[in-house]
Amino acid sequence: MNPEQVENTVGLAPATTRAGVKQRLWRGLCKAPWSARFGLLVIVLYVLAAVFAPLLTPYGENQIVGVEFDAWGREFLLGTDNLGRDMLTRLLYGGRNTIGIVVLATCLAFLVGGVAGLLAATRGGWVDQLLSRLVDVLMAIPQLIFALLLLTLFGTAIPVLIVIIALLDSTRVFRLTRAVATNIAVLDFVEAARLRGESRSWIMFREILPNILPPLVAEFGLRFCFTFLFISALSFLGLGIQPPTADWGSMVRDNATLITYGDITPLLPALAIAVLTIGVNFVVDWFLHMTSGLRDEH
Repeated sequence: MNPEQVENTVGLAPATTRAGVKQRLWRGLCKAPWSARFGLLVIVLYVLAAVFAPLLTPYGENQIVGVEFDAWGREFLLGTDNLGRDMLTRLLYGGRNTIGIVVLATCLAFLVGGVAGLLAATRGGWVDQLLSRLVDVLMAIPQLIFALLLLTLFGTAIPVLIVIIALLDSTRVFRLTRAVATNIAVLDFVEAARLRGESRSWIMFREILPNILPPLVAEFGLRFCFTFLFISALSFLGLGIQPPTADWGSMVRDNATLITYGDITPLLPALAIAVLTIGVNFVVDWFLHMTSGLRDEH
């Protein structure tokens, strides 16, 4: 019996071809609910705004163009901030900086945590115990306090920030990857691959990984949201993305004084964070529903 027959015997679909995946995604997108379409629209708009930020505003990211806290008007659509910089410009560049850092940190977290989780599931024994206990120790420390300590020790440069956030998030990725990979690693088609003499890397990335992708992709969306909120919180506290680089968390802090006078300008970066988080969660919910095999009843 070949591995494909074994997979069908145990009720686990073989790895889908790229063409099949594209067709399924397209059919799913056509049948997607309004919430998923709204989420995809939000993500596309944010990505376009981040990529084309220099073309969407006539001002520079750190250019002082007026007086402090100027009101909304024709010249400055969203007014100016505490230093006289255009708020709309800062908002666009803030999204570009924050989203870019969050994507890099989330991808690095999945690279580290995913590989470690697959290794623990396939090796077992002392490797599994060592990695699991190390992750338990790291998860026992409150994430915000641990991040503040590490950033205080190693500085707040952007590469340092990305590495620290990624390592802290990789613990969650490790736990999920190990849990779902352990269930797959004991199935017959994986044992058949071992008996064929396949290498451990082949088993990890060609046999197990394709069958655990749906929960990992969904977790990627959730981790993206949590990392986005986490970096914004660090910036609000002054240990995230450092000025003069635009960042939505620090923009809320720098312009918080306006709230006292009934001006909603400081809430705009917070609203941008909330809308993107909601949009990503809508897409994650749709993806989980689509990959679960459930169908809506009409």
